[in-house]
Amino acid sequence: MTQEVHTQVTPEELAHAFEEETAPVDLSRYAVEDWVTLAVFWGMSLCVFLQFFTRYVMNNSFAWTEEIAINCLVVVVFLGSVMCTRTTRHIHVDVLYHYLPAGVGRYLALAVNLITICFFAYMSWLLWRYVGIVHRERMVTINLPRNVVFYAVFAGFVLMMLRAIQVFIGNIRRGYSALERPAAFDGLGE
Repeated sequence: MTQEVHTQVTPEELAHAFEEETAPVDLSRYAVEDWVTLAVFWGMSLCVFLQFFTRYVMNNSFAWTEEIAINCLVVVVFLGSVMCTRTTRHIHVDVLYHYLPAGVGRYLALAVNLITICFFAYMSWLLWRYVGIVHRERMVTINLPRNVVFYAVFAGFVLMMLRAIQVFIGNIRRGYSALERPAAFDGLGE
């Protein structure tokens, strides 16, 4: 077994070891819907904390915090999906594109983009119809309209459709998509 040799480090050297130059923070890759999603997420976190605090510390929980947190989670999921659509981070299977000829893979990727756009458009239409049916519903534990949540889900699908159109146009301009060249999108963050 080899013996490890440790060099002595002075406290000043140790203190200066953590003074690395940090790169400037770039927030330009985030869109408006990302910030709204973050705000709703923190609102949900606050409700969950309040629920925990009132239940286990005060031994008298607020009933409304659970319903608000659940509705916030629904909004976070659908608005967060907009970011996944914009950055092409939704789950997809790209192994088939390794075995297809480049031209066939290109047409298949464009077809997938068009199907995705059509799916989001159809879901937007369905949500619009659904909101029209249940627009007068109220929340159970607190007298607030539930249509706020349904409109947020509707907005999520509309924004996913618009972002999918942007991705489709970008794929056409670029000449390839994340399905065809997934390594080109690793760490891209756009």
